[in-house]
Amino acid sequence: MKTLAQLKLGESAVIKSFTDRTLALKLIEMGCLPGERITLSNIAPFGDPIAIEISGYVLSMRKEEASTVVLED
Repeated sequence: MKTLAQLKLGESAVIKSFTDRTLALKLIEMGCLPGERITLSNIAPFGDPIAIEISGYVLSMRKEEASTVVLED
């Protein structure tokens, strides 16, 4: 099971599901829907937070939150 927190800079993947229901609702409201392609676009100097490109905009999130986003292989 690969998560968003495991993506490397510039790598893309498709969202499959979420492991945290409460956080999933917030992410879905921000456009992180299952089936959407995401790209890891930036990583802060100390590795947290990260920035992803999704649906034409950039979203920043902590690695702890990113670890709840399961990606398709």
